Amino acid sequence: MDADVIIVGAGAAGLTAARRLAQRGKRVLLLEARDRIGGRAWTLERHGVRMEMGAEFIHGDAELTHRLMREAGLKWEGFDGSMWRETADGTLVCEEDSFESDDDLFAGLKALERDISVADYLARFASDDALRQRAQMALSFVEGFDAADPQIASARGIAHEWASGVDNSSGRPCEGYGRLMHFLHAECVKAGVEVRLNRAVTSIAYDSKGIAVDGLRAKACIVTLPAAVLRGGAVTFDPPLPAEKRNALQYIETGDVVKAVLQFSSRFWKHLANGKYADALFFRPAAGPFGVFWVSAKENGAAIAAWTGGPKTAALLAANEQDVVESALRGFGRLLGDEPAARAAFEGGAMHDWRADRFAGGAYTYLRTGAGGARETLAAPLAGTLFFAGEATCASGHSGTVDGALETGERAAGEVLHNA
Repeated sequence: MDADVIIVGAGAAGLTAARRLAQRGKRVLLLEARDRIGGRAWTLERHGVRMEMGAEFIHGDAELTHRLMREAGLKWEGFDGSMWRETADGTLVCEEDSFESDDDLFAGLKALERDISVADYLARFASDDALRQRAQMALSFVEGFDAADPQIASARGIAHEWASGVDNSSGRPCEGYGRLMHFLHAECVKAGVEVRLNRAVTSIAYDSKGIAVDGLRAKACIVTLPAAVLRGGAVTFDPPLPAEKRNALQYIETGDVVKAVLQFSSRFWKHLANGKYADALFFRPAAGPFGVFWVSAKENGAAIAAWTGGPKTAALLAANEQDVVESALRGFGRLLGDEPAARAAFEGGAMHDWRADRFAGGAYTYLRTGAGGARETLAAPLAGTLFFAGEATCASGHSGTVDGALETGERAAGEVLHNA
């Protein structure tokens, strides 16, 4: 045996599982396809400036995330600032908008015998004057926050997520998720985990006696690959995954997000319009390719993230990085009514195309209509030796979040120990 346990993927789930197993005395081999750890939690550092290219926020109570950050001695911050929305005439107005999901709107799903799409469910409120605006905001939230296509997204899946409380509060690590991932990595190495980077896995053979991962043998294996990678067949399984697991993957969709991070020499917007944007945190334009702009954490300098999710990403995904960054800069300057000031302070920008990233295949997951227990089915172990983790296997309602990924890493490690 080359190891007791081989873990495929050094994202949040893989690192968490590796750490726990190694601390319990298991010989762990962690294989990562990229030249870095962290997966879709990636803090890009350029010239001393940190830019969150993937995960950025802490959603809901996030007990595991907060516990780890306390252990690592890292700080986090809540959302303390004003939110500005552009009206139809181009005016920015300050409003109380917490970006919280409206789970009460989905209460009527309990009376439905079968699952329907989010779009079909919310269309029921089109003629209701009292609920029409709430339904429209919910639709936008599904597209932007959940990165989902409402035409195919499961109303029951979204309702389950929103009812979990994961969308009802947010914060973020002050220094980015990269520091937390590096803490986990250091903990793994200290506990004896062997980490191999640039090691893309192509085949996994399994039975009740053990595992072979590209020829490396172990007693057990935890696969933490994104659902889109598994669904695309990048890894072959021998024997093939059971029909129910392959079918579950067809119901787990990976949403699209375009996020461009703009770095400025200063927070120039604080001095515009007589300083009324001094404590601004979010800006929501009425039109344009980006649905929201937000101010970075204080420790990350004068940065702005431009974000859009769901079907509206199509045009931007077809553009290159330079064009996306230029579109974000132009849009932010226009929104503030002073594009020259934005360009004068602009120092550079970056974006990462997670859809084109063959080790990700998109941003994070949501369920298609009729998915049922697809996440639970994907998470189920096989032959007592093959286990699955990653945000796509999180059935608590925290899928699509770092905390959800951490949760599944802990769960999979516990399953391995139970079967040892």
